[in-house]
Amino acid sequence: MAPGQFWRCCQRGVGWVPVLFIAFVVAWSYYAYVVELCVFTLSGNGENGKAVVYLVTFHLSFVMFVWSYWMTIFTTPASPSKEFYLSSSEKERYEKEFSPERQQDILRRTARDLPIYTTSGSRTIRYCERCQLIKPDRAHHCSACDICILKMDHHCPWVNNCVGFSNYKFFLLFLLYSLLYCLFVATTVLQYFIKFWTNELQDTRAKFHVLFLFFVSTMFFISVLSLFSYHCWLVGKNRTTIESFRAPTFSYGQDGNGFSLGYSKNWRQVFGDEKKYWLLPIFSSLGDGCSFPTRLVGMDPEQASVTNQNEYARSIGSNPTFPIRPLSESKNRLLDSECQWTENGSEEGTVRAGL
Repeated sequence: MAPGQFWRCCQRGVGWVPVLFIAFVVAWSYYAYVVELCVFTLSGNGENGKAVVYLVTFHLSFVMFVWSYWMTIFTTPASPSKEFYLSSSEKERYEKEFSPERQQDILRRTARDLPIYTTSGSRTIRYCERCQLIKPDRAHHCSACDICILKMDHHCPWVNNCVGFSNYKFFLLFLLYSLLYCLFVATTVLQYFIKFWTNELQDTRAKFHVLFLFFVSTMFFISVLSLFSYHCWLVGKNRTTIESFRAPTFSYGQDGNGFSLGYSKNWRQVFGDEKKYWLLPIFSSLGDGCSFPTRLVGMDPEQASVTNQNEYARSIGSNPTFPIRPLSESKNRLLDSECQWTENGSEEGTVRAGL
């Protein structure tokens, strides 16, 4: 085995350590709550009715938490379709060229028929040398997974997987049910935590489990709450974690709100149109992950109208630097049919928008 392959195998093995840690904590919390609290403590004190209610509610939250966590971990990250890969002839010509300008000419001609609208910060076609493909909008190469991920948000060590288009909904539900699970455990354990702490209950082996169960559930609740709140904000803005730090670049410049369609539509893009699936870890996100509709260029999507567009156009002058019109979902492209392409010597294509 080559040293590089051996090192990657070691990385993949180590990557499961955080997941195993979470699995251990969850398994212990199940034992501590079900056996030590409900069976020994509650039933031992004659609180059988309360124990039944606690157990039923606990198992509902536990099942949803484990289900969403499982789906986040084992859902294969979506990668770009074959149309984004260079053909054999194009790849050969690209590799033979040493001039970045000529390489960009080849990429521009290939990208002409692709549903892309963003570029790199230097206004070049986003090309992955590792995967040898033109990156779709919002796609990025993950060094840990060693592939390009559609609508990549981040690589999460706690699930040992990339969070992106195919499992972002599952990740959000995992955070939600983690919060509910920890909140339920902490609030129901609190009463007995106080009794054990003040020695109102007999000092048994359940005391250790109940005390630590309260501390652990409270600690995880606080830490997950901040992460969940942040991702709810991202969904409302229709941004990924990567885009929140580095705004995507369109033909008119960088725009952190370029993909925002309004709060309601942003949420539906992740959770889908059918409300019955929103709280279930079943894939229901809209789109294919390769192309995304954009907001009205230069305007707030919640206030867009023809009148506002005209007023805005007048406010920036008679020669705007980018079109003041909606970007149709069918024409949401960097290099659409309206762009004028010329073939003149080494410059095989230039975009009218100035790329």
